[in-house]
Amino acid sequence: MALNNYTLKDEIRSYWSARAETFDNSPGHGIRSIGERDAWARLLGEHFEGSEVSEVLELASGTGEITAVLLSMGLAVTAIDLCEPMIAQAAAKHVNAQKRVKFHLGDAENTMMPDQRFDAVVSRHLVWTLPDPEAAFADWLRVLRPGGRVVIIDGDWVTAPKRTSALIARRIVGWLDRWGGTKSHSDEDTHQRILSQVYFRDGLRRDRLCAMLAEAGFENIRHGGLQSIWKEQLKTMSFKDRLSLGYWYWHYFIVSAQKPN
Repeated sequence: MALNNYTLKDEIRSYWSARAETFDNSPGHGIRSIGERDAWARLLGEHFEGSEVSEVLELASGTGEITAVLLSMGLAVTAIDLCEPMIAQAAAKHVNAQKRVKFHLGDAENTMMPDQRFDAVVSRHLVWTLPDPEAAFADWLRVLRPGGRVVIIDGDWVTAPKRTSALIARRIVGWLDRWGGTKSHSDEDTHQRILSQVYFRDGLRRDRLCAMLAEAGFENIRHGGLQSIWKEQLKTMSFKDRLSLGYWYWHYFIVSAQKPN
């Protein structure tokens, strides 16, 4: 029986709340070096280009890793997350930046923020989880000032890569887990149950996301890969983490779009 959106969001909240303490240990989530942080800042700066950005709404801010990037860029950040434990982790990291960052418990599909309040809306690893992305995009358009940009970092975590190297990497990771008795940081059954209910249950693809943003009223859409980020991540990752993240690397992307002036 299908879950309704309220129940689904409850399950999403519970699942990621349980992961908050160890979330930064997952490959691709924690930013593990100044070099990686600076690479993120350069990438976001490229996608902010053409808009004057000083105030940012960060959605699904999690443990505050992208928050740190935005603060390093000299920006004021309003950060929203659905999970109190995630907010607690983030607030503890940024206790010395309270004048420039405010954390709020809230829903990314209905932010409850004022109209035309922000120069940019930024999210990482959020859109694939949304039950109603069309409602979310409409809300993000509403809170942006004219000329402001939405920046989405996400990927297709459903469609298995067909590259031989990726398939080999997946097999090796599975073997290492079995051999080493490694337990996942996540509850795989719950993860799959959530995935089966969200809008992008068949995978979030870049071209589809771009089309949906255009339909929502955005323009000047840009997109690309995350090669510069991956290059920095490789310097600090274990062999196993390289394989785990590398399996999905080719499905990972950044998309940005502008609210019309």
